[in-house]
Amino acid sequence: MSDFDLVLQGNVVLADQVREGWVAVSDGRVALLGSGAPPAARERHGLKGAWIFPGAIDAQVHCRSQKNQEGFEKATKAAAAGGVTTICDMPFDEDNLICNVQRFDAKRADAEAEAHVDVALFATIDPSVGIDVIPEMATAGACAFKFSTFEAHPTRFPRTPTPVLVEAFRSVAQTGLIACAHNENQEVIADMLARAAKAGMTGPEVHAYTRPPINEALAMLEIYEAGVASGAHAHVVHCSISRGIEICEAYKRQGHPVSVEVLLPFLFLTEKDVAKHGAKAKINPPVRTADEREKLWQHVVAGQVDLVSTDHVAWSADRKSNPEMLKNNSGFPGLELLLPLFVTGCLERNVNLAVVSRCLAFNPARHFRFASKGALEIGRDADIAVVEPSEWTYDPTAGVTCVDWSPYIGRKMKARVASTWRRGELVFDGSNVRSKPGSGKFVRPFLGSRLPNR
Repeated sequence: MSDFDLVLQGNVVLADQVREGWVAVSDGRVALLGSGAPPAARERHGLKGAWIFPGAIDAQVHCRSQKNQEGFEKATKAAAAGGVTTICDMPFDEDNLICNVQRFDAKRADAEAEAHVDVALFATIDPSVGIDVIPEMATAGACAFKFSTFEAHPTRFPRTPTPVLVEAFRSVAQTGLIACAHNENQEVIADMLARAAKAGMTGPEVHAYTRPPINEALAMLEIYEAGVASGAHAHVVHCSISRGIEICEAYKRQGHPVSVEVLLPFLFLTEKDVAKHGAKAKINPPVRTADEREKLWQHVVAGQVDLVSTDHVAWSADRKSNPEMLKNNSGFPGLELLLPLFVTGCLERNVNLAVVSRCLAFNPARHFRFASKGALEIGRDADIAVVEPSEWTYDPTAGVTCVDWSPYIGRKMKARVASTWRRGELVFDGSNVRSKPGSGKFVRPFLGSRLPNR
């Protein structure tokens, strides 16, 4: 007689430690954890040498930045292959800004019909219309709200002027959700773009030139001060500079509810990769120097980085191949590499792998108020990623991601996702995605006064 549906035995990676043991699953949830001889189960896997992580939550994904390109089905297949069991999709869809409840509901229905892993959705506002839509989109199930201090596109990715930003933050604070913002300064970038144009700069180096570190630091101060003025939890969605982490730490010490996120590219790429790969390594904010990258790693190890995410977007190659750097779209794929690449970075630096569970699962679940996710704890969803030590070289043409280009091409890896389990069901077996479109669920945040199991 079997006690459980599934038992996985190996190195269990919790939010604070790694220990030899096992995880038992019943009815899609973690039922028991232990060490020593594992209990009986209908399915049991001894994973000697492998790590058992909580499934990763990618806090920043753009499935629909380009119409008819990727979408939920293809993106969530890549997620499953990368050990990601929940994605949080951004609201800046091409020709369809998710700025009202009708668009939100339609997008949720699409996610429920197409997704291989679980999906949460961000919402935003159209600054020209106003903030009145925020309460109803929170009720509809938005996991957070995202705004921008910079206009990447007048309709798809508009700037939220400072007075509107403060009022929007105040409205978000009343929902219990987090107010997030893209952290770049409009005036600094406009001035630097004019300088670059006058100098005739068009090569790969122009992107970082037009987005210097002070541009980012000023925007972060604006975001955090908007949080102070409104009472909102203010979150910066992609910090590329160590100075930004220091700014966040200062607000935390003062007792303000703030947080900061660092992208996978900032921890693994530098300006040399931009020189090598050109627009394929273009992202906003830009990747920085090797020295800046290593300082960010120090902040990660110190527990000062709340979340690590990909900012995944799979543009078609024609939107990333213009010889004039600034005429290309920003961003690149990362879902398939989130867990193996982050684990590789930790192994290369002898960092305790508990950092991975904390930055990719436990903290994101707490951040978005996902009561049933984010940890290998009794009662939580059995979202599990098994990662094995393995030396291999990344080739995007051999993976699941829907494009065949990547600035990570040729990257030497030290870890590979051996299997991904979503609510106790095998969705990736190490070679193939086994789940069906529509088997993923829509994830709502818990809006009670206190999260369960906290």
